[in-house]
Amino acid sequence: MQYFPIFLDLKAKPVLVVGGGEVACRKVDSLVRAGAMVTIVSPAIDDYLKSLVAQDECHWIQNFYSKDQLSRRYVQVWATTDNPDLNHQVHHDAKQLGLLVNVVDDLPYCDFITPSMINRGRIQVAISSGGASPVLVRNIRQKLEAQLPQNLNVQADFAASKRNDIKQALPDVESRRKFWERFFEQPEVEVATSYQALEACYRQLIDQPVTDVGQVSWIEFGNDVELLSLKALRLMQQAELVLYAQECPFVFVDSVRRDAERVAFDDEVALSPMLTKAQQQQLRVVVLIPQASTKFSLLIKQALHLKLASQ
Repeated sequence: MQYFPIFLDLKAKPVLVVGGGEVACRKVDSLVRAGAMVTIVSPAIDDYLKSLVAQDECHWIQNFYSKDQLSRRYVQVWATTDNPDLNHQVHHDAKQLGLLVNVVDDLPYCDFITPSMINRGRIQVAISSGGASPVLVRNIRQKLEAQLPQNLNVQADFAASKRNDIKQALPDVESRRKFWERFFEQPEVEVATSYQALEACYRQLIDQPVTDVGQVSWIEFGNDVELLSLKALRLMQQAELVLYAQECPFVFVDSVRRDAERVAFDDEVALSPMLTKAQQQQLRVVVLIPQASTKFSLLIKQALHLKLASQ
């Protein structure tokens, strides 16, 4: 991973942008949308930027850049001019003050980069290739735009409005997580376009008990993670514990839910007590084993027997 992904709260935070052309327009527009207090330094600026200045959306220092215009109060500095020497000077001056700086389209002079974004209100999806292939990123974004429902903003706003209510109804974090998992899986929620529709589904589910039912799912891995079935991927995203053979390729382990506990095992002897403990704790478990392996047949039969006995 070349860059650590992070979303910054720039609301009411001072940001300096050096340059006033087309590139500056794109950056300033995004910064203003994020609530940043933007100062533009440039002898001339684009008409769009002039309109933002006229609306008091940002501040314009109508002058050439100088080091004196920098200060440690800025949380970010952007160099967006078409003069590489000037941009590099901005970078040098900013680094002397310990400021985070981005020289647009010049990766060696960037402390951070901005990803391609998909916005659905509170829901934001960021995509980046680390600057390696903007066209590939654009293609990925187009595919995701077509897949992600437009009502995600409604779902997110509704969930935010229920934070206090659900804490009173379900006092512990685990039960609330399981409730929301069930809620967002409902077909009615996926197509809802109003609070009223979401409220009806919420009220129907909130009165149903959240049961702690453990489950063990066995998933075979090979050499190609793309051959995993949709069901396998869904189970991997629901798992609370992932047990995987030492030889399992990392790409499979990395495809499970981010907050799931991940534990490697050497053989079926080491795996057995892990499964017993997980079943006692009623956890949802995914076990990643090699394809066509017969070593784990007995454990699979035992897990299936326990499942049938509990039904």
